[in-house]
Amino acid sequence: MNALDRLNAAHPWSHNDAFAHFVLRHAREVRGRGGDTAVDVGCGTGTLLKALSAVFPTVIGIEPDADAAAAARRHISPGLRIENRVFGSEPSEAYDLIAFVASLHHMPLQVALHHARASLRPGGRIVIVGVARETPRDLLRSAASTVLNPLVGLIRHPTRAAGPPPHMRAPTARAHQSFEEIRAIATAVLPGIRMRHRLFWRYTAVWEAPRSDQASSAR
Repeated sequence: MNALDRLNAAHPWSHNDAFAHFVLRHAREVRGRGGDTAVDVGCGTGTLLKALSAVFPTVIGIEPDADAAAAARRHISPGLRIENRVFGSEPSEAYDLIAFVASLHHMPLQVALHHARASLRPGGRIVIVGVARETPRDLLRSAASTVLNPLVGLIRHPTRAAGPPPHMRAPTARAHQSFEEIRAIATAVLPGIRMRHRLFWRYTAVWEAPRSDQASSAR
């Protein structure tokens, strides 16, 4: 382990935390329009669930890993439930907000997005904080993230850690699709999706389901 790796290990932080405000901004907008049900797909140990439960009256966390789901249940409150299962057998138009935070690359992308689209209510949003396979065109962004990562860790957690905090112990997986490949698939399934490549080895994406009146006028 080199000096940089040792510094990162001593001051760990979740890169997903850098995008919590992004997810919650969209959550509040959806709630402001009358949405009442959110689902966090691959909720891990439940960090985002707790914040979403302060926005929506009904929040569902879906987590296939039994240990992570058990840890997420520590955040249980009225209107919040954890389901230890894979995403896919969702009722039609069941959710106003569907969040994928570093979870979409654990699933077959095209299939997962089709399921999400079918289970989203008119006017609802799919909000993604995703992980993509790096390519040579990502070198500059990756280098900037590598430099900034320990600085953010020191600011967020100045005290040395003996190991990763509990909310960073959910199972992880390597991404196999590049940002360009993901964008091509996502655009085909969700026309008009807005995607951006970000720092800290993440991308963000948002898609809003047409409202019933919009769908009618388009026909």
